[in-house]
Amino acid sequence: MLTLRSTATAAALSAAALTLALPAPAYADGPADAHCGLFTCQVEAKDPGSDGKAAGGHGGGDHGGGGGGKKSKWSCTYKRADPQPPAGSLDWEGHKPGDGAVYEKTCRYKNDDAYSITSMVWAADPPKGGVDPAVLAQQAVDKMRLRGPDIGIVPKPGGQGLVGLPVWMWTAKTAEAYGPNTATASTGAVTVTATAKVDQIVWDMGDGHQVTCTTAGTPYKSSYGKQSSPDCGYRYRHSSKDEPGKKYPVTATATWSIDWRGGGQTGQITQTRQSQTQVSIGQLKVLN
Repeated sequence: MLTLRSTATAAALSAAALTLALPAPAYADGPADAHCGLFTCQVEAKDPGSDGKAAGGHGGGDHGGGGGGKKSKWSCTYKRADPQPPAGSLDWEGHKPGDGAVYEKTCRYKNDDAYSITSMVWAADPPKGGVDPAVLAQQAVDKMRLRGPDIGIVPKPGGQGLVGLPVWMWTAKTAEAYGPNTATASTGAVTVTATAKVDQIVWDMGDGHQVTCTTAGTPYKSSYGKQSSPDCGYRYRHSSKDEPGKKYPVTATATWSIDWRGGGQTGQITQTRQSQTQVSIGQLKVLN
């Protein structure tokens, strides 16, 4: 892999530092000039369709412009640096924090991570002509229509359970309620694919206790009788007679883990979704 990363921050190091001259890499689509020191590598390269202008320039454009010039095999993306460099950093190019922002610019040859150039650039406004794959990843997630667990519970809402008897909790294994769920989003030549699945569901039982289930749970069948759920169950210790409406509010919170890939990058997003229901729990009475 040949990756050149440029930053101006370390340029403030002593000029007496030992420097190492490296030859500029040669690409089929034009030369790049690299001036490397012990800690930094200042890189100037042609953006796609820029007709020889340095990276960050405004000639031609790499996403559908160019005034009829030869279409370059380079594609560039921009990502806002997080955190932003501290005040006084040379990455600000003489500007102050709050005056525009510093972006991480990555240019790839034929969208191949093996040949990429990354540099820090300042811009007054978000750069145009590039797309942050993380933004496309969120767009893909929005298409999934993820929701909270499709709650199944025994005793059923409208019925009544008893103190000490097993409660079964589960969710339907649909793409929207449990996963896996996959969607894509594209802009120009960049496509991001995201896949989401539930890692765990935390059940707040309404009586001050929680149950964490790492499975979807097992749907209850009448043939199970008074058995406990094998993977997601609970037993109430007190009746719900003193609760509002004489019922316990039950909240199921699903944690979604979303992996995405595209535009030469990968990442992970974590989101939560909730669903609610209620259960009535009575006190078992023993007759003499």
